[in-house]
Amino acid sequence: MSGILSMILAGGEGTRLAPLTGIRAKPAVPFGGNYRIIDFVLNNFVNSDLLQIFVLTQFKSHSLLKHMSRRWRVTGLTNRFIDPIPAQMQTGKHWYQGTADAIFQNLDVIEGVDPELVCVFGGDHIYKMDVRQMIQFHQDTGAKLTVAAIPVPVEQAHQFGVIEVDASGKMIGFQEKPKADPKTIPGNPNMVLASMGNYVFDAKTLTESLRYDAEQAESVHDFGHNIIPLLYAQGDVYVYDFSTNIIRGEPDQSRGYWRDVGTIDSYYEANMDLISVIPPIDLYNRYWPLRSYHPAVPPAKFVHDEANRTGQAICSMISGGCIVSGSIVYQSILGYNVHVHSHAYVDRCVIMGGNDIGRGSRIRRAIIDKDVVIAPNTVIGEDPEQDRQRFHVSKEGVVVIPKGARVGF
Repeated sequence: MSGILSMILAGGEGTRLAPLTGIRAKPAVPFGGNYRIIDFVLNNFVNSDLLQIFVLTQFKSHSLLKHMSRRWRVTGLTNRFIDPIPAQMQTGKHWYQGTADAIFQNLDVIEGVDPELVCVFGGDHIYKMDVRQMIQFHQDTGAKLTVAAIPVPVEQAHQFGVIEVDASGKMIGFQEKPKADPKTIPGNPNMVLASMGNYVFDAKTLTESLRYDAEQAESVHDFGHNIIPLLYAQGDVYVYDFSTNIIRGEPDQSRGYWRDVGTIDSYYEANMDLISVIPPIDLYNRYWPLRSYHPAVPPAKFVHDEANRTGQAICSMISGGCIVSGSIVYQSILGYNVHVHSHAYVDRCVIMGGNDIGRGSRIRRAIIDKDVVIAPNTVIGEDPEQDRQRFHVSKEGVVVIPKGARVGF
């Protein structure tokens, strides 16, 4: 995979994921107990043997940079790197104006590597992808730009770039986040073909189109709004069907799994996917290891075996350092170093780590950020009106407690 440079866009504000993004960038939000959201795209590139990676950061980047320095470092290998690049105002005194401008402001680092192809991927989605297969499709078709795509329900079309393709896979139409009348998939009026925000460019095409776009005063300097419409009209843009991507050891039902965890409810549901009996995305595939930073913590512990006081976790994932002490954890995910005290009940929750759940507490359908302390006998998730007075509650009724909160004291 020499001659291929990867650029990961990891600088967005992630406002729809607030309050989880109140102090951190969206790609740095913890996910699945042991991971951060950005770990998934990084593992996709590393497992695909693509080890020339720049990660572009901007808003609230400290947590992301700290995570990368702890886990995602490549040393001692010539021409192999995973380097974060903070926004540097290379082209003037302004931050990145859009996704295309983020790459444009870093053309100097691209040209310094002198690649043949450039992969431009988002840093905030949950999925597995062998990127080599998309690159092979790009080369086989002779495309100048290849866009990865998946089917999504038509009611979600306003959240995505909607694509039309011909029988050969060439893009013949594109609508960026249409508010009305999106083009549906022929023969399936309930679905549209949506861009995943993952692109493979010929390096020359990328640099030329970005320079042209930078000169257009009316442009918003975004790949979806400006670059894709510019290039597909020239007839050299092809669409890669993500559902054809095959990973060794993955069951057929996992193929095509991709989640944009841009809202609290989508983030919550993606976490709940992990604890299904047969999860649509498998963390346990030994042929596709999912690396992340793992702190030095002891194994999880379950203590007490008495009547009405037995430490147990059912249909859950429990990370290292956790103590489930005479309490019940049901259909939940616990990050590192969570202590659930006796007679507490945790039901369908995502608890990120460093938390203390007080004795006798009942918590249902909640996301609890790091370092939150819950007082004994606190009840969360049973009275929607009371919850809304105290916490952020999503459209689907998921309660969110921000990092470092002390609840019930």
